[in-house]
Amino acid sequence: MRRFRVACVVVGAAFMAASVQAQPQPAAAPAPPPRPRAVVVMTLDSPAWPDGGVIPLTHSQVGRDVSPPLSWSGAPEGVVSYVLIVRDLDALLPATGEDTLHWLVWNIPGSSASLPEGVPHGNAPPAPPRVGGGPAPPPTDGLRQTSGTGPAYRGPAAPASGPVHHYVFEVFALDIWLDVPAVGQSPAATRGTVLAAMVGHVRGKGVRVGVFRRPLP
Repeated sequence: MRRFRVACVVVGAAFMAASVQAQPQPAAAPAPPPRPRAVVVMTLDSPAWPDGGVIPLTHSQVGRDVSPPLSWSGAPEGVVSYVLIVRDLDALLPATGEDTLHWLVWNIPGSSASLPEGVPHGNAPPAPPRVGGGPAPPPTDGLRQTSGTGPAYRGPAAPASGPVHHYVFEVFALDIWLDVPAVGQSPAATRGTVLAAMVGHVRGKGVRVGVFRRPLP
């Protein structure tokens, strides 16, 4: 009788263990989505005017209309290229309500930390074709640019009869090259294409503001 009881206990324990193993296990919780990397705050400088100050005439359409010297610091590691956007916050386009683009420069090499005064007109040659569907290779020779007057800087020109206009200079540090052509679209459309290509790849940003109004005659 004692052996029979022991056998029953062993069989019962085995049955319970098998029952536990046979029960469906709860599904593992899905992994949380990756947290977006923080955008580093950079510094954008220019010896031409203090941040928030008046942009000199030489960098306006009234003067020589040459681009100002710019430099940036505080970029994170792993920067592949930079984008610079210059826009007039107080000149809104009636059709779209967007502010006016004055200069868009992209594929500035990641090894750069400045743009000289008077960036020459023109663009780098198109990038070589992709190999095997891989990422876009870098341009063969420098940056690309556009504005309302072509592949060049377009300075401020707020009328003398109105209030001062605020011009925002923004530099973005990216972890990729942008495979965006410099021709074939309007400047506004090119800006939209560049901004769309930047999504998820901005690692740092610096801002500088200048004001301008034409002098009275």
